[in-house]
Amino acid sequence: MENLDKTDLLILKHLQENSSINTKDLASKLFLTVTPVYERIKRLERDGYITKYVALLDKKKMNRGMTVFCNVRLKEHAKNVGSNFVKDIVALPEIIECYNIAGDYDFMLKILVKDMESYQDFVMNKLSTIENIGNTNSIFVMGEIKHSTALAF
Repeated sequence: MENLDKTDLLILKHLQENSSINTKDLASKLFLTVTPVYERIKRLERDGYITKYVALLDKKKMNRGMTVFCNVRLKEHAKNVGSNFVKDIVALPEIIECYNIAGDYDFMLKILVKDMESYQDFVMNKLSTIENIGNTNSIFVMGEIKHSTALAF
């Protein structure tokens, strides 16, 4: 981050708020002309500060209104067991995030489903078919207090 100046950081801040803003409008907000803003954005992309642009969808409208965090403990910790688990987890579209964690469990999954019945179906017919899961602990989100995709700096 030491290579970024104040203008770069402002560009990143604005793009995190609205990645579909056009270069002309962004330049106007920064009191700059279009060309230097365009060149800075391209440099930020090339240097890996900007990794992709996405549209954020409404979970409820997409029938994924229930969020569940599921902690998973593996039976074994051999390298191939972990690799196979990760391969299987990546293939499940209900799992939108997976973290390898330290503590009582090995992995934390963030799962989006329609409702409790859908989660039960997911656990019984998908998650339980993955080999070497020792046990799981599900945590059901009652309300989302803060959700952000923007990094603070």
